[in-house]
Amino acid sequence: MKSPAQIAFVVLSAVALLLTACAGVAAPTAAVEELAQPAAPMNEPNRPSSSMPPVPESEKSASPGADAPPPGEGIVIQAGADALPASQANNRMVIKNGEIRLLVEDSDNAIDRALQVTGDVRGYIISSRSWYQNGPDGQNYKYASITIGVPADQFETAMRRLRAIALRVLDENVSGQDVSEEYVDLQSQLVNLEATRDRVRKFLEDAQSVEESLHVNNELAKIEAEIEKVKGRMNYLSNRSAFSTITVTFEPDIPPLPPTPTRTPVPTATPKPWNPGETFQSATKTLTNIYQVLIELAIWILVVIVPLLVPPALVLWGIFKLATRKKTQTAR
Repeated sequence: MKSPAQIAFVVLSAVALLLTACAGVAAPTAAVEELAQPAAPMNEPNRPSSSMPPVPESEKSASPGADAPPPGEGIVIQAGADALPASQANNRMVIKNGEIRLLVEDSDNAIDRALQVTGDVRGYIISSRSWYQNGPDGQNYKYASITIGVPADQFETAMRRLRAIALRVLDENVSGQDVSEEYVDLQSQLVNLEATRDRVRKFLEDAQSVEESLHVNNELAKIEAEIEKVKGRMNYLSNRSAFSTITVTFEPDIPPLPPTPTRTPVPTATPKPWNPGETFQSATKTLTNIYQVLIELAIWILVVIVPLLVPPALVLWGIFKLATRKKTQTAR
């Protein structure tokens, strides 16, 4: 049986291991520490095949003196956990996000086609929103925005098909976040935490009193809570890297208003300054024109009118004279 001092020392050692595991830093040793534990997959039924390999279960961890696992099944933790395993060097975990803004002819038709694209690439709808705005012609036009999740290997296909819906792509933005190193760090933390949990469980079995059991059990609960937290983060990174999100915004094509006709500006009359010399010249020119008209009129009368009127006038004058002479003779 172990003495209370020995149990207290063991508990303090377990707490130190817990703090070291939470910090995600391995002990600074000259050699690489190998934790020979059999590789058992975590219980993640929805995890895609392209995600990072699962970490071993603590209940199946190898005890001291047990046979070492076959080559390739153990997990090697390097100082600082800054390198990916060789099997994952070419399989990075990248969280992709895309945003695209489309100018469409009809918003409802464009939304239906986007939903069809989502189904074809085995995606799903995360959120959707629609609203109306008044156009310059006074009519209401529908705007919409949807966020979809698509498998990571179908991201480019989905983006290409979404572009084909639009009359014109107004804006497009694609970003990615590489979480491979964070995932490996979490794997290292999980291995250390599970090893610490196994040791604390053995200490719990060797406890000699209820007080010691409660104290060790409290430390065990903290370690298990940290294990669940690390597993949850690993599951989140795995699922997020397996599916990418795309936010699509639809804007209707609003016809422009016809141009408004503009009035031709009427020029403002500029007052002309008085010039006596110019007035004299204008009056002289006018008088000259009048004389020319009178002379031309006299010429027309002498040449045309007089020859036409003189013969009839002479005939009438002769008739008048004859008539007057007959009256005179009769009176005598």
